Amino acid sequence: MNAQELADGLRRAIQDLNFGAIGDPLAGGSPLRHFPSLDLAVVGFVPGQAPVAANVLFSRDQPEGLIATLPATFGPVQGVEFLADVQDAQGVSVAWLPASDWSTLPRHRLWGQGAAMRAPYPASLLKLMVAVGVAWACQQQRGDWDEAWSYQGQARALRDWQFDMLAVSCNHATSALVAWLHHAGMIRRSAGREVHNEVQALLDRLGLPTLRLHNTQPDGGWGNAAGAGVGQIHMTAWDTARLLWWLDPDAPPAPWLDAEAPRLHAEGRDAVLAGLREQGLDTILSSGTLAAVPGQPAGLPSELNRRWCQPDGNWVAGEHQWPAPSGPQSPTPSVRFAHKIGNTENYASDAGIVRSIQPLGRHYIVAFLSNLGTRYAHHPLACGPKQLAKLGAEVDRLMQRLHESRPGEARP
Repeated sequence: MNAQELADGLRRAIQDLNFGAIGDPLAGGSPLRHFPSLDLAVVGFVPGQAPVAANVLFSRDQPEGLIATLPATFGPVQGVEFLADVQDAQGVSVAWLPASDWSTLPRHRLWGQGAAMRAPYPASLLKLMVAVGVAWACQQQRGDWDEAWSYQGQARALRDWQFDMLAVSCNHATSALVAWLHHAGMIRRSAGREVHNEVQALLDRLGLPTLRLHNTQPDGGWGNAAGAGVGQIHMTAWDTARLLWWLDPDAPPAPWLDAEAPRLHAEGRDAVLAGLREQGLDTILSSGTLAAVPGQPAGLPSELNRRWCQPDGNWVAGEHQWPAPSGPQSPTPSVRFAHKIGNTENYASDAGIVRSIQPLGRHYIVAFLSNLGTRYAHHPLACGPKQLAKLGAEVDRLMQRLHESRPGEARP
């Protein structure tokens, strides 16, 4: 399977899942008036072979799907103009309202030239950027992983704040670390505006032009109410996948970076990966956490982290709780998924590193962003429409085919 075949397979998988038929409760349950915005990127690694990657995007303007052009160096996407998501004066994400008219919305260019794509807000996937910023700050000796940082009366080691931010998507821990980044001088504000941002500078040096962490506050504010959030913080699937490539110790060197590009030392990289590997929220592309939810389809077949399973069988990850599933995990897990999700009323995202449980098996990175949050959930305990998990399963099937299509490799 080559890159074009992978891209065609991803686009066909989304087309076949009939995302346009999803009901919108804000429109009385009628099918979506506009095709949703979906941004999916995948990079597959097979030892001894060049990486194979694809990025497909869908929106109301591209309902059949756009296959993005990826350069030979795997640098930034070509042929796409990403537009910033927007909120109104009341903090409402107006781009995703049933009657929204995009021709009347502000057209703030995020990056690129070509087909216009309005990039959905990443929701809590943004915590991956915060985590990388903390790791980089510690590497620059702005702090130490074991130092106690006090936030709103609670003192914890930086690594513990970070673990909770990633593994259980703790908003309080995120605010604590955003406040610490300001305290450490990584981000500075003056006269009500951001004047210095070393986290953003790192992302820029890594050649990830659509990853933006702007307008956070010294008190830890990072959401809409703080003046950040939608319209200030941005991610796209391809650049998120490349950030994970940079983090993945088992991936080949990032070919778009030169020898002078920043590198995380093992301690910082491992601190980030620890929270991803111990993920307690398999609820978007993978769905094991939701196994007890009626009608929930199986997603990417990842192994659950049983540390979040309580003695009574219920699933408790931070403030998130789900009932105990009945019976063994199905399908039988075949991969481990070190990942971070984002999920709000209007948004669902998921990105991470997938490794086969069996040696020499498939190894790939997947990143997905969309405007299909809990507003479209098929059940009150679900996190979005059924199509999200089904897409995760389809991605994994494609990546297994990619692995099996390469000669001389095992096929677990």
